[in-house]
Amino acid sequence: MPSPSGNTNEVITFVEEFLTNLGVQTKKNRKGGLIATLPGKDSSKHRMLTAHVDTLGAMVKEIKANGRLRIDLIGGFKYNSIEGEYCQIETSNGNKYTGTILLHQTSVHVYKDAEKVERNQENMEVRIDEKVHNEDDVRKLGIEVGDFISFDPRVVLTESGFIKSRHLDDKASVGILLQLIKQIKQENISLPYTTHFLISNNEEIGYGGNSNISPETVEYLAVDMGAIGDGQATDEYTVSICVKDASGPYHFGLRKKLTSLAKDNNILYKLDIYPYYGSDASAAIRSGHDIVHGLIGPGIDSSHAFERTHQDSIDYTAKLLYHYVQSELVN
Repeated sequence: MPSPSGNTNEVITFVEEFLTNLGVQTKKNRKGGLIATLPGKDSSKHRMLTAHVDTLGAMVKEIKANGRLRIDLIGGFKYNSIEGEYCQIETSNGNKYTGTILLHQTSVHVYKDAEKVERNQENMEVRIDEKVHNEDDVRKLGIEVGDFISFDPRVVLTESGFIKSRHLDDKASVGILLQLIKQIKQENISLPYTTHFLISNNEEIGYGGNSNISPETVEYLAVDMGAIGDGQATDEYTVSICVKDASGPYHFGLRKKLTSLAKDNNILYKLDIYPYYGSDASAAIRSGHDIVHGLIGPGIDSSHAFERTHQDSIDYTAKLLYHYVQSELVN
C-alpha cells in the first residue's frame, strides 16, 4: 500500500479500520498520524510505543521536454538504490500511472559510458507507461510538479523464512504492533499502565513522533528497524536493541530492562549502535519531552534499498514487546 511521507492517508485509514474492528479507541493527530490507546490498571503513568507507516518515496520535480519526469527524493537514500525500479505516480486528483525509474543514459547501444554516469537528480528520470512525447502530453494526464511517486515494494516471502521487500522500514514494525494489540485484546490481557500506540506518518523526514505525547507518559519505545552492515552486531535472526544512534545514547535503564526481559524469556537479541540513524524516540527527546526513551526492532538488511529480514527477527521482536508492555516501569 503506497505511503511515501506526506501521502499516507490511505494506509492510516487501513490501520484505523483494523484497530476499530478490534474495539480499540483511536484518534488522528493533525499531522495525520494515528494514536491507539489501551487503558491500564494505572492511568496516572503511561507508556507509548511507536512505529512509522510512512516510507521513502519521491515527488515530481519537473516535467521534462522529452515527456519524462525529473524527481526529488523524500527521505534519506541514494538514487542508485532505485535505478530500474517500477513506480507509481499519483496525481492530486487521485489518478495513478505506472512507470520505471531509469538513468537517462541507460541504453548501452547509444551511450558508450553509461556505467560512468553519476546517478543524481540531473540524470535520473521516470519513464511513464503512457503514450507521451513531450511536456504537454504529460500535463494532459493530470501529472504536475509535486505529485507523489511511490516505489514497487516487490514483496517476496521465501520458504526459508525470509521476507524480501522495500519499506520493511518500518512496515514490518507496524505489523508487529498491530498483531500485539490484537493479541492483547484476544487474550484479554490487563496492562499495568495505560499504553498508547502511535502509528507515525512522518518519521522518514524527521518529526513523526515528536508530538501528541501525553504528560503522563513515562516510557517511550520506538519500534523500528535494526541496521545491518560492516561493524554492526544486528542480524536478521534476532531482535536488535539500540544503545546509541546519531542522536546519542538511549536511556541506559530502559536498555538494561529490555535485555533483562529478553534473557528471562529466552529471546535472542543483539545490542547495537546505529551510526547514521534517528528514530521517533530521538525526535521526541529533541522536542523537549521528559521521557525515558528506547529503540528496538527487527534486523533489516540493505536499509533504505531493497530490504530483507527473517521471520525469526519478527518473532523475537514481537515476543519482547509482548513481555515489555506487561512489565513494570523503569525506576
